[in-house]
Amino acid sequence: MAKFKIPKIPPTTSKSIRFPNDIIEQVESAIRGRDCTFTAFVVEAVRVALESLKEDEEAPP
Repeated sequence: MAKFKIPKIPPTTSKSIRFPNDIIEQVESAIRGRDCTFTAFVVEAVRVALESLKEDEEAPP
């Protein structure tokens, strides 16, 4: 069994970015009624996108 460790919150930096209104509406609709913030959704989406790019770079041609 894995040993429990108190998680550390990673350091963060505030960035101001502009989203098209339709994207904001779609994200807000997707997270409505869920325990998720707009920021958490965007951070996870960026993580998935970066992992996908990494996998594409590592894949044989």
